[in-house]
Amino acid sequence: MTDVSDGVLHTLFRSDQGGHEQVVLCQDRASGLKAVIAIHSTALGPALGGTRFYPYASEEEAVADALNLARGMSYKNAMAGLDHGGGKAVIIGDPERIKTEELLLAYGRFVASLGGRYVTACDVGTYVADMDVVARECRWTTGRSPENGGAGDSSVLTSYGVYQGMRAAAQRLWGDPSLRDRKVGIAGVGKVGHHLVEHLRAEGAEVVITDVREDAVRRILDRHPEGVSAVADTETLIRTEGMDIYAPCALGGALDDDTVPVLTARVVCGAANNQLAHPGVEKDLADRGILYAPDYVVNAGGVIQVADELHGFDFDRCKAKASKIFDTTLAIFARAKEDGIPPAAAADRIAEQRMAEARPLR
Repeated sequence: MTDVSDGVLHTLFRSDQGGHEQVVLCQDRASGLKAVIAIHSTALGPALGGTRFYPYASEEEAVADALNLARGMSYKNAMAGLDHGGGKAVIIGDPERIKTEELLLAYGRFVASLGGRYVTACDVGTYVADMDVVARECRWTTGRSPENGGAGDSSVLTSYGVYQGMRAAAQRLWGDPSLRDRKVGIAGVGKVGHHLVEHLRAEGAEVVITDVREDAVRRILDRHPEGVSAVADTETLIRTEGMDIYAPCALGGALDDDTVPVLTARVVCGAANNQLAHPGVEKDLADRGILYAPDYVVNAGGVIQVADELHGFDFDRCKAKASKIFDTTLAIFARAKEDGIPPAAAADRIAEQRMAEARPLR
């Protein structure tokens, strides 16, 4: 057994981060597809999670990401009250260079071969138009365009859910859910982040943004000449004086041993998945008096939307469900206080209880 396989198998079968039901390695030489589909749990129903298209540095990094993301989806779907387990897929490569119709169709065939155990949707590097292509080979595809029977862009409700999580954090910390005059820093103003800016400005919050793409920052500043400012990078953002809320909305691992000690914000609530770089970061945040709204709870608006698509999409119904993220987040804060643990641990306990009490899918 090679060292690469040893690391993957240890995570899959022996580590606390494992427990996955199935991992599928997919390759189609004709199109250049290399993908990993990870199914963490089907205890609550078919695994549901997006497809990430990203130029990983190595195959083992891609597998590790798929495993972590799939596990996170189990917890996210459980806390969102959905009858779905957790799964995730990653396609290895730069989508700007290798994404083709043939590759997406090949990927769709692999998802279809699982017979409905995994339902796919959009994630980083994949879009509604991509899911329309995948759906031509696989009926277990959500996040499609309205023209093709889908719900469209799931980032709309993802941002709305994060906004509700922020309101819940404000209620818990300051006794009022209003975000008016609060200073909110957003790292990443792409798919979700730019919608989040709209919610915050509509309520009168002051917003500070940063993004690795200058065009994304410029789009926001042009639209909001007042009330929004930009800083050069995330390192500058997290040190911004007077910041009330920090919203990581790019890739995971935003909260680590280097960032937590210098955070000026009193609240962390963002859309990025897997924000805690390693176990123990949640305690570091709590020790500094920083209230952390668990990422997989507050960013569940998107998965609520794509899950609803499977039953005939209704936006108002989905928005009503996403509004409950406010109540769910408050309940997690209350459980954390009651049990004397960080909110991330409280959310895990609640999700694990729901999964444990469910009967496996037959």
